[in-house]
Amino acid sequence: MSAETRPSAAPTLPLGRLAPLYGAQALATGATSVSTILASLIMSGLGRESLSGLPSTLISTSAALSAGLFGALMLRSGRRLGLTAAFTLGACGAVLGFFGGRAGITPLFLLGAMLMGGAQGGYQQARYAAAESVPEERRGTALGLLMLMSVLGSFLITGFSGAVEELGARLDTSAEVAGWLVGGGLLGAAALLMLLWKPLAPPLPTRARLSIGQSFAVPGVRSTALALATAQGLMVTLMSLTPLRAHHLGMDHGGVAALISGHIAGMFGFGWLTGPLIDRLGLRVGYVSGAILLATAALAAPLPGAAWLGISMFLLGLGWNLAFVTGSKALSRYPAAQGVTDGLGYVAAGTGTLLGGLIIAQMGFAVLAYACAALALLPLLSAWRARGA
Repeated sequence: MSAETRPSAAPTLPLGRLAPLYGAQALATGATSVSTILASLIMSGLGRESLSGLPSTLISTSAALSAGLFGALMLRSGRRLGLTAAFTLGACGAVLGFFGGRAGITPLFLLGAMLMGGAQGGYQQARYAAAESVPEERRGTALGLLMLMSVLGSFLITGFSGAVEELGARLDTSAEVAGWLVGGGLLGAAALLMLLWKPLAPPLPTRARLSIGQSFAVPGVRSTALALATAQGLMVTLMSLTPLRAHHLGMDHGGVAALISGHIAGMFGFGWLTGPLIDRLGLRVGYVSGAILLATAALAAPLPGAAWLGISMFLLGLGWNLAFVTGSKALSRYPAAQGVTDGLGYVAAGTGTLLGGLIIAQMGFAVLAYACAALALLPLLSAWRARGA
């Protein structure tokens, strides 16, 4: 059984049916952009700079623990219920994180981060809901379009960075802390959008009824999990800790927001190209190009100057996009393996951010970047395995 398919037709995507799902994911991306990405700066402001990677670690750990649970819930009760629950949990976590950060109560802020992570373990599986809504030969395109729509949410919230700063001033707190309150509102709106979404309920093919063990026994599934986990772990590690480096270089909130915008553009802005490209050329192209870009991003990050940081963050996002769309398309055929694989990605991300913060404190940012560059080559193994699958 193969983990790769080649397209034979190009049926029209049901954009009307997918619109609420795409809109909810865009709002969730905006919420992440304005809250959890900048959590390391909040920890620094709370006097815990040596633990700057801890919020991201807790987010990733919670996501790892919840991904399989949300996956099982969606298999049993449907995607809409699972996604609504995930967005609602995220809204509650964001509000708790805001109050913890504003009051200077570190445990409360970290609790909010944990709930946000638990929510991500669920709503990140919206990509499989999108893939299941279209024919198999168009799933790369559907996934790419989901990412393209997501960038709108990030750019919208970045455009309102001045308003977020003003909100923080009015609430007597920083813009980074105020962003958590804004993120809670965005996730609440995403939960409401799920009430408008009407998912398809087609008969499950035989492979969709496979157990977790049976799914991972299929040739190509384990290599798919490797690529997804590697891309997620490296992306989250560098995404979470690069803002701290930018802060040390003297960049203000607006400069950091611009870095995040470039990163989000790389992650989501080229879905219109990468999705159809993978549909047409196959999985190997996605894995190889993703690995090369991830390694290049890591090597560029420690170079002197803010410009290199911007280039690094953009390439990091684009490399993740290619590996993530490729792996998600391959794994869309095996629902039982999806939550577990997402969990592995979050474990990799949590380990990376925790160790990354310690490495930066002890040995500097460059050592972390070079280690990430070496690990970024792992999807090449996935490309080799896909060839023979």
